[in-house]
Amino acid sequence: MLRTMFAFALLLAGALAAKAQAPDADGTPAPADPCTRRNFEGTAYIVCGVDPANADLRLFWKDAGGKPYRRFSGVADAVTRQGHRLLFAMNAGMYREDFTPMGLYVEDGRELIPVNREAPPKVSGPVPNFFKQSNGIFYLDETGAHIIPTADFLKQQPKTRLATQSGPMLVIAGKINPIFIPGSSDRTRRNGVGLSADGTLRFVISEGDVNFHDFASFFRDELKCPDALFLDGGNGTGLYNPALGRNDTSWHGGYGPILGLVGGKQD
Repeated sequence: MLRTMFAFALLLAGALAAKAQAPDADGTPAPADPCTRRNFEGTAYIVCGVDPANADLRLFWKDAGGKPYRRFSGVADAVTRQGHRLLFAMNAGMYREDFTPMGLYVEDGRELIPVNREAPPKVSGPVPNFFKQSNGIFYLDETGAHIIPTADFLKQQPKTRLATQSGPMLVIAGKINPIFIPGSSDRTRRNGVGLSADGTLRFVISEGDVNFHDFASFFRDELKCPDALFLDGGNGTGLYNPALGRNDTSWHGGYGPILGLVGGKQD
């Protein structure tokens, strides 16, 4: 009986794996799910790896009617109507109350929001995260993916296909941002993007609360990303990944810019 059950389990696992790799309608293999769970120093993370040279990574903000998508499900529905599938999505940076991106936003080669050069607001408490230095920009151009401080971006003026601005930078040229305090009690759920030495992008969201220093350490020491950028935290961060059963919603009423990985055509 036990042997029969074990054999059946193996057959079922094989069938599920085959289904996950089933070809699309045009005969191309369906991409494997890019997201996995990882643990580092007592904190659980979800990491979605993307090779930008061989992936359809897009930014989404407004739908065909000119209204912000706000929810991952709206983006997934739009992608489905195009005959494709949304493999995963993540909020792509901070946004204002009307869901407008806080900083630079380039979608499909079109700059819809310029670089934010505002001075930090005068507040009695901590400086808002977006204005903590170094602020940074994640972008794609014809040479690949890049994550650099905003000051460097303004000097280089690259021609981008996709770009989003956020802050602060987590890791800069292999060094953790010196403004972060080891052991800080400022802990919340956070997400960000890192670029490894081989050009692979790592989109990360913590499943629990983590401070900036530990979050940056995960990118540098565990994922081996010499450059990484914080995207958002708390209720402003979320993940869409059907394979892991995630379709997060924001208590703010929705998200602003959204990064999504689009897969092959629907069967």
